[in-house]
Amino acid sequence: MITQPIRVSLADDHPFVLMGIKSLIESEPRLTVVSASADGEEAFREILEQDPDVAIIDLSMPKMDGMQLIRSLKTRLPGLKLLALTVHEDDAYIYQVLRAGADGYLLKRSAAEELVRAILTVWGGDRFIDPAIAAKAAEPLPASAPQILLLSEREIDVLRLLAFGFTSKEIADQLDIGIKTVDTYKSRAVDKLNLRTRAQIVRFAASQGWLADL
Repeated sequence: MITQPIRVSLADDHPFVLMGIKSLIESEPRLTVVSASADGEEAFREILEQDPDVAIIDLSMPKMDGMQLIRSLKTRLPGLKLLALTVHEDDAYIYQVLRAGADGYLLKRSAAEELVRAILTVWGGDRFIDPAIAAKAAEPLPASAPQILLLSEREIDVLRLLAFGFTSKEIADQLDIGIKTVDTYKSRAVDKLNLRTRAQIVRFAASQGWLADL
């Protein structure tokens, strides 16, 4: 439930695109723009200063490109939701951007129709892939791509806690979501990874380094 506007930062070196995205966000009462930057270095400084909920990052920018900016922000602000904005429709780009740490991938040509939904989706802990290229993202990942890319952030949270031995109710309490929602995320995650037993879940968690502190 949104009790106050979601704070959004923008980064795009095209003034008209930046203006258009800002206008779309400002027309939605659930969202507010806290910074708008025209290059990667400026975006990095302003986003660290403003600490927004969601940052929308153009992949092609001067001084620091979007991919580098995403990696840097994910390191400094791990809780920040990152939505990549791009003209690139090649599936190779999708995997690279998700691997860099982005929570969503939106095409500029779809922004007018999909921007608000994309922001709300990543803010809520799920991954957003532009519907125009979702079919590509749904295809089997290349052998070199880690399985973790299949999962949304919430699915990862639930799977990690399951591996630690928490019950659905305990996970619901920790993540402040309903038990049925926990079960939905669990079902999605195990189906995506083809995990059928708790032992398989624990082995997958161990392979990701999640159990290192046990």
